Amino acid sequence: MALDPSVSIISVDDHIVETAAVWQDRLPARYRDAGPRIVERGPRELAWSYQGQIYPLLFQGNKHTRKFRDGETGRGADLFARHYDDMIEAAYDIDARVAAMDVDGVQAQLLFPTFPRFAGTQFIQGSDRDIALASVQAWNDWMLDEVCTRHPGRFIPQVILPLWDVELATTELRRTAAKGARSVAFCENPSPFGLPSLASGQWAPLFAAAEETEIVLSMHIGTSGSLPKWSPETPDSVGIALCGVNSMLVLGELTLTNAILAFPNLKIALSEGGAGWLPYVLERLDYTWERSRYEGVQLEMKPSEIYRRNFWTCIISDEAAIRARDVIGVDKLMLETDFPHNDSNYPHSRKVITDMLAGVPDHEARQIAETNARTLYRFPA
Repeated sequence: MALDPSVSIISVDDHIVETAAVWQDRLPARYRDAGPRIVERGPRELAWSYQGQIYPLLFQGNKHTRKFRDGETGRGADLFARHYDDMIEAAYDIDARVAAMDVDGVQAQLLFPTFPRFAGTQFIQGSDRDIALASVQAWNDWMLDEVCTRHPGRFIPQVILPLWDVELATTELRRTAAKGARSVAFCENPSPFGLPSLASGQWAPLFAAAEETEIVLSMHIGTSGSLPKWSPETPDSVGIALCGVNSMLVLGELTLTNAILAFPNLKIALSEGGAGWLPYVLERLDYTWERSRYEGVQLEMKPSEIYRRNFWTCIISDEAAIRARDVIGVDKLMLETDFPHNDSNYPHSRKVITDMLAGVPDHEARQIAETNARTLYRFPA
């Protein structure tokens, strides 16, 4: 059964590689030198400078989104682009991105940042918090005032927060919600950065503001600073393959503790974590909740009930999730294309999605491909 041509594919996990203009065009003049800017690091190698520190310009694409240099093997360090010339234009240029989406058969994307890291945790670094806050706000204003305004209906408005201060983060959430934001790229585990944990209770003001403004907390895998790593010899491919473990852990923390118990209308999306694992994990969480009630375990609701109340998830290539969609909840499943990263199926995303949804009734396929995302993110056609 082919995906109905009238279905518009909405992807809720994609990425944009920023150019220096995002900050250099928006920061106050006194911050521009210390704020994010591009510097040359060597022959055909660029880097970011931020508050006196140098960070590599890195982008991991695939044969359709990377431009491999002569002699590059596509392995090890060669996986990563180190210059804009090593990427297709759609990786960093919004107009080219829309053209690539048209080729890929994708109507709209939700964009996560690159230099700021996927939840803006880059700006926790550096001693000058005024520059950091201005850098966060510059990214947000670029996304809301330029990207989403320039191409209406093509990008779900998403922002980042000054995570080092809950009060500041809550204020920025409200500021951007008033400007049309629909999602916050939020950290799946702030504690590795020396910040309060999600279960500490200290994020309650932000959770309340997100609930009130209907802003989705989109928790991308790896925003805790790492993916699964079993031993020093484990290649990073293991962490990429098993990245859903990160989503399992945040789901466990938020459903076994009191963290979000008081927020029945808080909306949380587990971004790029897949979903085929959910039936087992929900069963296991409920089983453990009944038996191992250590100090700190909430006693009011089964974890699976909190999941059904507060969580959504997304898939890129996940036959297991499609087979288990009745347990996961058809209304909880959304799609992602992860453009332009190495998991992306560009320029064949619509075909891959059509094949994955073959055999799924038309009304359910439409939910998964389009309407669940439109409803959750309040993103009308």
